[in-house]
Amino acid sequence: MTDIKKIAVLGSGVMGSGIAAHCANAGIPVLLLDIVKAGEKNRNFLTEGAVTKQLEAKPPGFTHKRNAKLVTCGNLEDDLAQLKDCDWIIEVVLEKLEVKQDVYRKIDAVRKKDSIVSSNTSTLPIHELVKGLPDAFAKDFMITHFFNPPRFMRLLEVVKGTQTRADAYDAIVKFADVTLGKGIVECKDTPGFIANRIGVYWMMTGLLEAMRLGISVEAADAVMGRPAGIPKTGMFGLFDLIGIDLMPLIAKEMLHTLPKDDPFVTMYQEPELVKKMIADGYTGRKGKGGFYRINKQGEKKIKEAIDLKTGEYHTAQKVDLASVAAGKQGLQALVSHPDIGGQYAWAVLSQTLHYAASLIPEIADDITSVDAAMKTGYNWKFGPFEMIDKLGVDWFAEKLKAEGKTIPPILAKAAGKTLYKVEGGKRQSFGITGAYKPIIPPNGTLMLADIKLNAKPVLKNGSASVWDLGDGIACLELTSKMNSVDADILDMIDKTVELVKKDFKGLVIGNDADNFSVGANLGLILMGINLAAWNQIGDIIRHGQRALMSLKFAPFPVVSSLSGMALGGGCEIVLNSNAIQAHVESYPGLVEVGVGLIPAWGGCKEMLLRHLGGQKERSGLIGNIMATGGAMPAISKVFETIAMAKVAGSAEEARDMKILREGDGISMNRARVLADAKARCIEMAKNYAPPEPQTVHLPGGTARVALSMAVEGFKAAGKATAHDAVVSKALANVLSGGDADISDSITEQQLLDLEFEAFMQMVKTKATADRIEHMLETGKPLRN
Repeated sequence: MTDIKKIAVLGSGVMGSGIAAHCANAGIPVLLLDIVKAGEKNRNFLTEGAVTKQLEAKPPGFTHKRNAKLVTCGNLEDDLAQLKDCDWIIEVVLEKLEVKQDVYRKIDAVRKKDSIVSSNTSTLPIHELVKGLPDAFAKDFMITHFFNPPRFMRLLEVVKGTQTRADAYDAIVKFADVTLGKGIVECKDTPGFIANRIGVYWMMTGLLEAMRLGISVEAADAVMGRPAGIPKTGMFGLFDLIGIDLMPLIAKEMLHTLPKDDPFVTMYQEPELVKKMIADGYTGRKGKGGFYRINKQGEKKIKEAIDLKTGEYHTAQKVDLASVAAGKQGLQALVSHPDIGGQYAWAVLSQTLHYAASLIPEIADDITSVDAAMKTGYNWKFGPFEMIDKLGVDWFAEKLKAEGKTIPPILAKAAGKTLYKVEGGKRQSFGITGAYKPIIPPNGTLMLADIKLNAKPVLKNGSASVWDLGDGIACLELTSKMNSVDADILDMIDKTVELVKKDFKGLVIGNDADNFSVGANLGLILMGINLAAWNQIGDIIRHGQRALMSLKFAPFPVVSSLSGMALGGGCEIVLNSNAIQAHVESYPGLVEVGVGLIPAWGGCKEMLLRHLGGQKERSGLIGNIMATGGAMPAISKVFETIAMAKVAGSAEEARDMKILREGDGISMNRARVLADAKARCIEMAKNYAPPEPQTVHLPGGTARVALSMAVEGFKAAGKATAHDAVVSKALANVLSGGDADISDSITEQQLLDLEFEAFMQMVKTKATADRIEHMLETGKPLRN
């Protein structure tokens, strides 16, 4: 099997440079080539500019700026011979057959034997791509269709031709899964493959049905968003995100390759409004705006939406549709509601789900591939067949029949059944033969959803559960809203520690959710503030300190399985774990100052301990005030991190911030994080000894004065508000060691005491109460 150590990407547009950046994120050297731009002295102008754009994008295509150094820029005239060193060559040039085949001939002339070549095409069939090319080339060729942006979109559609070597295909599938972190969907050689075949149909249906029904852009997105299990962008927000001008280009290719009786061909039309928007530069976020735009009125930014009838913009309206509320009761309640939202939901989903079902077995032999493609390629919460199950197979078929539509064979065979079921603790899917077959997760993956099929929690309360992962490892799962930490979770930590001492070898803390934890439950804190229940708030803070210290010093290893956001108290859980296994897309940070508080469950303490372990590193914010040396550089850096509420943009950035330590692991594939965390915990459990409590020496008053001077400087310059200064000075007192002298040994408990005092001081201020209330109401920080 080919060992992939170096990759070439040919074509440095948004997609090509994004693929190159993501391969570099995986630690793989990449050669990025494009044409020589006429009139430019710099022959690598296009590729170098593309890398710069990936670095400057928000968010960037690179998980860390240093990864850009793994990308070597070149051009197709001077550097083609370098392909001889590449194991995988990815073509990402224009979607024109003659252009691609010309590139393939050039590749084949210089590539090394058995190197793998693939195309990122989204529309051209593989049998056309290799037509007329040597058999040896066809054997090494396949399609690998990435989704944009490659760093964040998990789907990779792979297509093999009739001549593709099995070992080459298997090598790419394994590499893309484990090393690039992709969700692999194996597709047939059909137009648009799976995700775009259904996704483009869905988007065009959504646009045309909105125009037919006269529903507003805002209402359509409110319905075709979270109530339908689709990202909050909804339909028109997605058009703006991907580019309105891209849809006619994709549609043109689809119309060229699809059968003339395909529902997409018979329904497609490009509305005059869309033509005018493209002509006027309203192509979406990359243009002057799209179905939405931002208009400035003085210093104020106003979000506006277009009227689909008149083409005029108006201030975007908040939507209050009964159907949206009904959607909380389930998908059937949403599409059955008589208001315009319910009518729109049914019109779009009924046609989309009917289309998807009618494409089995044309585009895939199994429904799981289709569902996986739509979930990982379009970020749907549920795939089309999972949606049909939610509606009810028979209910959906009856509704289609009543409208005069044919019943797709897969649904006719499933009459009286469900498309998915659980039997013997294993998920099964309904097949085209009418029989169920087991859904087998790839080796090395583990999700709690799989554990739950075959087990009950060992412990459970309203906000957390404990599961047996096998091999002596328990898993603590936070289950509160957005996994916010409350008293029930702290109680569960206490019980879990006692349980694992008796019955297990180690503990993993993790979940299947998008985010690890958004932090402490601010609603409970605000309630305590409003009732002046200071003792109760103090009890929660002390309880959290004890619970997290019990994790850190437990006689067994505790490993955090980290993915998504871990903010505030969630980050403190991670910091007090003995090890971290993080998904590359992890965003931890201590953000308490944004709501007028400071970390008080050991966040300040743990960050200090991490940074004091390397006191000779460069100074932070106040290096110009205090001489570097001693504890001051470490204190300064921690102060900067916490006072500015920094959140890592990736697991690699979290390592720079010392939230992740050098020995902590990073997994590229989200489905492998828990399995990797469990394996790490098993290894650590062998001859495990808990860490020894640490003591530190801090400068006390001298550091506090220096930090306070820096704060006053920021305040005078307008970079910090009045309450920012108050909170930052309280933080400075903690990090400097309070009234300690540099000769004093300060224990971890004493640092926790300083955190507690500062937290309780801040929580009693009105400005902090205002910040918390504003955050809960708007989701945004208040600058007061």
